[in-house]
Amino acid sequence: MRNEAAFILEWLAYYKLIGVTDFLIYSNDCDDGTDAMLDHLQDMGIVTHQPNPRSGKKAIQWKALNRARNHPLTKKSDWIFVTDVDEFLCIHAGDGTLQDLRAAAPEADAFALSWRMFGHNNQHAYTDDLMMSQFTQCAPEAMLWPWRAVQYKTLWRNIPENLDKLGVHRPHFKDGTQNVRWSDGNGRPLRRALGTIVPSVEPRYDLAQINHYALSSVENFLLKADRGKPNHSSDPTDYAYWIERDFNQIEDSRILKFETAVRAQVQEWCTDDRLKAFHETGVEWRQNRIATLMQDLDWFYMYSGLVQAGPTQVLPMEIQQKLFSDLIRLKNPNVSKTTTLRP
Repeated sequence: MRNEAAFILEWLAYYKLIGVTDFLIYSNDCDDGTDAMLDHLQDMGIVTHQPNPRSGKKAIQWKALNRARNHPLTKKSDWIFVTDVDEFLCIHAGDGTLQDLRAAAPEADAFALSWRMFGHNNQHAYTDDLMMSQFTQCAPEAMLWPWRAVQYKTLWRNIPENLDKLGVHRPHFKDGTQNVRWSDGNGRPLRRALGTIVPSVEPRYDLAQINHYALSSVENFLLKADRGKPNHSSDPTDYAYWIERDFNQIEDSRILKFETAVRAQVQEWCTDDRLKAFHETGVEWRQNRIATLMQDLDWFYMYSGLVQAGPTQVLPMEIQQKLFSDLIRLKNPNVSKTTTLRP
C-alpha cells in the first residue's frame, strides 16, 4: 500500500466480515500516514505491517511478494489471497463468506476469480465514503475485451512445501505439483490456469467475482495517475487505463449486504481516537493533493477530458473476440490463425 489511509478501514472491515483472519500488509513511500496508520493497526492486533521501502530496480510489488514468501504468516496460513486495497472479493455463494465459497466447490485447491470492472458511476468529486456504497455500476457478466476483463486473482489452499513463490495474480508452484485442482468463478473445474487470464465468452461470476474499484471518482483517479503503477512504474496510468476500466452498464449492489456491518466495524474501530485521526489525516491529504493537481493545467485537462468522455462502450462480442484473437497472434506469432475460446 502507498497513500491509501483513506480506504484501509473499509477494506479491512469487509475482508474480516467475510472470514479473513490475518492481514499481512506491506507499505512503501507514504506521504499520507498510511505507514503510521498500519503500525497503529498492528499495535491494536488487527494487522501485521511490514515496511517495503523502494530501492534498486526491482518493482516494489514484487519486492513485497518475495519478502512475504518466507513470512511466518504465509507459512502458517491455510488459505492465501493476494489482493490490493481497491479489490473486494464478492462471494455470491451462501451468505457471502469464504467458508461458503469453499463449501460450494470443496474439491478446489485454487480459485481463479475474475475481476469485474466497476466504473466511476458518474462521480467526479472524491468523497470520504465507502467504495462499495459509491460505486455500484460495472461491466456485464460476459466480456472478453478489454483482455483485462478476463484477468483473475487467486484464492488458494496453502501447502508451504508446494509453493515456489507468490505472484500478483497467481501462486507459482514447484515442479511436480501440476495436480493442483483449479476452479473458476462459476465453480467449474479448470484443467489448468495459464498466465493470468481465463478467456471466456460466457458469464463467469456465479460463485464469486472481484469487485475492482480501479478508478473510483474522476478526482481520485488523478491521484492514481499521479502515483503510477506499483509493478510497472514506467507505464503511465492515463486515458487508456481509464478507458479499459470505466464500465457502468450494469447495476450490481450485491456486496451491499455487508454495508451496515462494514460501517459498524469502521465506527467501532474509530472509537480509538488515534486511528480515527489517521483516517482523517489520510482524507485531508487526499483532498489537498487533488486541489494541488487541479492547479496544474495538464492535470486540469486530464480531469476535464475524463469528465467529458462518458462511460466506456461495451463492444459487440464478435468484435471483442476478434480483438482478443488478434492480440494473441500479435503476442504469439506462431499461434494458429484461428483461436477458439472455450468457457
